[in-house]
Amino acid sequence: MFILAISMAWGWFVLLLLGVLIAGAIIGFFVSRKVFQAYLEKNPPVNEKMIRVMMQQMGRTPSEKQVRQIMASINQAKNK
Repeated sequence: MFILAISMAWGWFVLLLLGVLIAGAIIGFFVSRKVFQAYLEKNPPVNEKMIRVMMQQMGRTPSEKQVRQIMASINQAKNK
């Protein structure tokens, strides 16, 4: 009888532990998603307009071909 009570206590402990782990994973997913979305709002990814502005600030007038080459090299570096 005593052994049965101990094994039931361990069973409940394991179930509770699994429940807490699953709940933590779900909450962690949504919190990290929210943080990542806020980060992307503050720091948007580079686009063609940003490249044009950066080149103009350096005193160059970029052609469309140059802008597309830079975007292609950025995308290629991301995929590596």
